[in-house]
Amino acid sequence: MTPARSPAARRSGRRPTVAVLRALGLGDLLTAVPALRALRAALPGHELVLAAPERLADVVRALGVVDRLLPAQAPGRGVPRTLAWSGPPPDLAVDLHGCGPPTRLLLAGLRPRRLYVFAPPGRARWPGPRWRPDEHERERWCRMLRWYGLHADPADLWLPPPDEPSPVPGAVVLHPGADAPARRWPAERFAAVARALVREGHRVAIVAGRGEGPLARRVAEYAGLGAEAVLGGAADLPFGRLAAVVARARCLVAGDSGVAHLASALRTPSVVLFGPVAPRLWGPPERGPHRVLWHPLPGDDPLRPGDAHGLVPDARLLRIPVSEVLAAIRTLPDPDHPA
Repeated sequence: MTPARSPAARRSGRRPTVAVLRALGLGDLLTAVPALRALRAALPGHELVLAAPERLADVVRALGVVDRLLPAQAPGRGVPRTLAWSGPPPDLAVDLHGCGPPTRLLLAGLRPRRLYVFAPPGRARWPGPRWRPDEHERERWCRMLRWYGLHADPADLWLPPPDEPSPVPGAVVLHPGADAPARRWPAERFAAVARALVREGHRVAIVAGRGEGPLARRVAEYAGLGAEAVLGGAADLPFGRLAAVVARARCLVAGDSGVAHLASALRTPSVVLFGPVAPRLWGPPERGPHRVLWHPLPGDDPLRPGDAHGLVPDARLLRIPVSEVLAAIRTLPDPDHPA
């Protein structure tokens, strides 16, 4: 069911707006693409405004479904205290950020005509679908929109390949970084993978986001690669270049990170290493050209056995040996694009 345009918007002749909150990281934004596309399809006459970190502006533009970015972020995975909204209240506000009172109250403070949110846990009488802790992130937000009458397909996550050429076409791309140390496979193991791949005749490149330069350079040094093998690190790679590198790679090897989600969106073969969180919640599409490696411990919680934001590599992540990663790379199909 498409929300009707408000009487105030009809009288003023202004374009109605929908405010969407997703003030998180790259991977979070990419898993929300199916929901954003569903909103765009259902509300073609609305201005779609996304509250998200300003560092994702290039990504937001590349998606082609958002009209305007409203800079918003909070430390870690917190909720912004305020939104710098100006102008009339939105016709619709959509919470793609969380399910608790902080996000609901933040969006309700914009005084929208309608609000699409999950019912808070433990509040059975509140309107909205129930939050489920056991579903994949892409499915979660699509299910919420379906509850409100919109068509939303979690498989609608693909991005077109960028026009920009890759500086390392056909390379095996390694991304050793992640938001938290708990999801970072050791640099020495990434380096061992790189050394073996070079011996087999592969070109290897290492991509790094803002602040990940020292880690990426350490991997390159341990692997005997030159500094030119590292792309980014002092700052984020421009999204067009990062997308070109991933889109035209032989494959990507990464932990549970935003770059891994980018490989899923671009259909680039990948090997993704999981530790504290089950791939059932954040993994690549099961039918895609991807290999997921994960070794939970006996008696583990089946979904979140570790601390995803811990300060040391998760014990399950450390159970993945170099030999298994190399074997997984060798089973990947060829990419469906020319290098």
